[in-house]
Amino acid sequence: MPAAAAPQSTEINIDDPKKAAMIDALEKTLGVVTAAAKKVGIHRTTHYLWVRTDPAYAEAVEQCGNAALDFAESELFKQIKSGQVGATIFYLKTKGKHRGYVERQEFTGKDGAELNLQVKVVKTAAPVMSEDDIVDDIQP
Repeated sequence: MPAAAAPQSTEINIDDPKKAAMIDALEKTLGVVTAAAKKVGIHRTTHYLWVRTDPAYAEAVEQCGNAALDFAESELFKQIKSGQVGATIFYLKTKGKHRGYVERQEFTGKDGAELNLQVKVVKTAAPVMSEDDIVDDIQP
């Protein structure tokens, strides 16, 4: 039986010290770009330039976002476990849609396929009231 493959590290090597500092700041600010950029001493547009031009940096930023989402989800579960009704309702509305926990109905075709509708506009020969007629009707 072949040996199991070693788990791959999710650590991304960022050689540029400013970029590495920005990734660290993003982790600490849960992905809030403006706050992280301020800590590092760069403009937030520099961060977005790096995301567009440096694939390794972009991947590290995406991982920071996923870590922040994981943190938020764990905090939500803590609130649900402590009996906070609002947290439970929020979870059911977002994750329980397939069980009917929705405030609005979403219509789709079979198995979630796109639903194609046709709307036919019918013109009638009925007279249309003028604005003066409407005003006259509501005045004493």
